[in-house]
Amino acid sequence: MKYIVLLGDGMSDEPVAELDGQTPLQAAKTPVMDELAATGLTGVAETIPKAFHPGSDVANLSVFGYDPATCYSGRAPLEAASMGVKLAPDDVAFRLNLVNLQANFGKLYMADFSAGHISTAEAAEIIAMLQGELGGDEFMFYPGVSYRHLMVWRGGKDQLHFTPPHDISNQPVDNYLPSGDGADTLLQLMTSSQLLLHSHPVNLRRAQTDQFTANSIWLWGHGRAPRMEKLTTKFNLSGGAVISAVDLIKGLGIYAGLDVIEVPGATGYIDTNYRGKAEYALEALKSRDFVYLHVEAPDEAAHGGLLKEKIQAIESFDELVVGTVLNGLRNAKEDFRILLTPDHPTPVAKMTHTRDAVPFVLYGSSGEYKSPVAVTGYSETQALSTGVVVDPGHQLMTRLIKG
Repeated sequence: MKYIVLLGDGMSDEPVAELDGQTPLQAAKTPVMDELAATGLTGVAETIPKAFHPGSDVANLSVFGYDPATCYSGRAPLEAASMGVKLAPDDVAFRLNLVNLQANFGKLYMADFSAGHISTAEAAEIIAMLQGELGGDEFMFYPGVSYRHLMVWRGGKDQLHFTPPHDISNQPVDNYLPSGDGADTLLQLMTSSQLLLHSHPVNLRRAQTDQFTANSIWLWGHGRAPRMEKLTTKFNLSGGAVISAVDLIKGLGIYAGLDVIEVPGATGYIDTNYRGKAEYALEALKSRDFVYLHVEAPDEAAHGGLLKEKIQAIESFDELVVGTVLNGLRNAKEDFRILLTPDHPTPVAKMTHTRDAVPFVLYGSSGEYKSPVAVTGYSETQALSTGVVVDPGHQLMTRLIKG
């Protein structure tokens, strides 16, 4: 038996007036996902436990089959694992975004949480400078991809509160700065970064071409290294792999004991190599029982408030990822099961995550899954109509593997 999770990050949404009250998922042309929903089991899953913030870290941890209440320690430690950064027991890792802040009416606003989706090469120059100027025995700065990077506080404090920068787009940042024990030290780092970045050559070049500059760092998603049982042991699987362009998901896979499969052209954005991810997943399944295939594009479009781009990302996910995987598995003539789901909703109108239940589909090649109420397609409304609710959401993986 082969098992695969097909996850469209942030794919679910809320009704949009511009779409005559439909969600992007309803408006998009998704014949392959519609077929899976109509012939498999569809319902909704609560991937965000009530005590947790609706982040991709918590949501994907649930979809991976882990209870966040027992093993979640923060987002940054997961990204550290993907980047090959080993954390000592007293180390605290922080997600470091390069952001653009703009002054207006005497306040600083979060103008762009991604510094205009700064390139990885440009960001690497900036992180190297920060390491040289602010790094040392206590703080270490590690380059990641585009605007997403890592800082480690050796012997750091972790009783802190942060706000993800994508949650406060176009809002004043005053009330969302770090707080708690050790916050003053981190605020000093953020202020120092602003002074250093003001005249950095990368920013001078970007300003000349009317691009957002990376004029500040933003720290969040902190935590110490988590302890997680390997997924292959937990579910008695013969090998597994994770495919994603996002360090967070790769790090989750590493802690879960999965192989990380790198796909050329996988960007995390709407221009990602959808078909390539699907083809690499099919190849990985030839020698493994399980693959977790993650596509970030719908989420990134929604964070930018880009309705047409989100619909396009959903349609590309349907045709090039789900369609390619389904055809490949059927041609392989071996029993298989698919879990199709978002991790959390990311409504275009809100430009951030919400904690609503997500629509899922469980599909088996032997017809072992069937909805109690007939549905005609894949959407939030259709999933709700079946009355099937998986709560807590981490039981989805158990239902995939054990039926």
